[in-house]
Amino acid sequence: MATTTSLPYSLFLQKRNSHPLNKNNLASFTNLKKINFFNTKRAISVTCSAASAPTQDRTAAQIQSGQEDRVFNFAAGPANLPEKVLLKAQSELYNWRGSGMSVMEMSHRGKEFKSIIEKAESDLRALLNIPQEYSVLFLQGGATTQFAAVPLNLCTPNDPVDYIVTGSWGDKAFKEAQKFCNPQVIWSGKAEKYTKIPNFDALEQNPDAKYLHICANETIHGVEFKEYPLAKNSTGILVADMSSNFCSKPVDVTRFGVIYAGAQKNVGPSGVTIVIVRKDLLGNAQDKTPLMLDYKIHDENNSLYNTPPCYCIYMCGLVFEYLLELGGLNEVEKMNRKKAELLYNVIDGSNGFYRCPVEKSVRSFMNVPFTLEKSDLEAEFVKEAAKEKMVQLKGHRSVGGMRASIYNAMPLAGVEKLVAFMKDFQAKHA
Repeated sequence: MATTTSLPYSLFLQKRNSHPLNKNNLASFTNLKKINFFNTKRAISVTCSAASAPTQDRTAAQIQSGQEDRVFNFAAGPANLPEKVLLKAQSELYNWRGSGMSVMEMSHRGKEFKSIIEKAESDLRALLNIPQEYSVLFLQGGATTQFAAVPLNLCTPNDPVDYIVTGSWGDKAFKEAQKFCNPQVIWSGKAEKYTKIPNFDALEQNPDAKYLHICANETIHGVEFKEYPLAKNSTGILVADMSSNFCSKPVDVTRFGVIYAGAQKNVGPSGVTIVIVRKDLLGNAQDKTPLMLDYKIHDENNSLYNTPPCYCIYMCGLVFEYLLELGGLNEVEKMNRKKAELLYNVIDGSNGFYRCPVEKSVRSFMNVPFTLEKSDLEAEFVKEAAKEKMVQLKGHRSVGGMRASIYNAMPLAGVEKLVAFMKDFQAKHA
């Protein structure tokens, strides 16, 4: 098979203007036929000729009309992104707004990326009404890294800390904190299989605790705080892992000392972690804190101390812009509530064929776990749903059953299709 790689390197450079990815020949490159590069049973043929019949680029109209070969992805994360955002990113992939390069090629010190990260922060501040007294950081390592970063930045090794554990992620955060401070679980829902959230008035908080930690939405168990507890410690610091409901609804940021979230549920691809921290809490990191976990270092360097996940930040920026165009988080919450109610109603109205174990008042609008009355039908449910282009409905391996994650980017049409499928499946198997 003849390709450009058969040319000597020096000759390749001489012929760079005729390369198929040159801007003058990009249209020809789109004629690349769809092939299966992993099919080793037959020869592979690649055509990149300008004389080939033109192919249609993907359009929003095709996607919206169902002509495009995309599925409804109910994965818990990484999750689906808004189609409008994907199309925007596609159009800017090769040459970002006339810069002559992709965002993936930009120096994080250059003016182009500086404008990208500054706008992303500005739009996020607008979405959540984040005061200037808070720093917004774009970091790496996922929310799991913040399980260590939070105690390292906020307390000493001997300081007491309170944790409310409403699911697996809250439990993991507590266990990690044990390495860096003296945490105590003041309430756990483990005995009831993480299906509830405690009565805040009954909590026995330690007045000497440096902070109170919660996981605002438990991705695995589908439990979500609808209100937030008041931290009764001397510093009044409430810390929240908001990974799976970040930017899904309005939040009063001033209620919190630290908010952290992995982006890959609601606001971007995996690879970037967003931390919102009150500035008066900076500069108190333990001596053993690794440089890259010190909030003050990242604040002083505007999240550019080292090379950040540039493309992920760019994608988050596009999502923030998109959410603002929708009307902000009040409108986003209305859409998410409508989707969740539609799905919970079909579960509750199934006469026990489907069951959601979570207490109704704290059911997540983002992650909907449910089981089938006949557990032996679960594999068939997943298989049949996949045939209808609805994927990633299998529950987390630790709890089983089903789970539909319906984040911001899941369109109402996706939930409506799932609900129709569930009713039909019940009719066939009840």
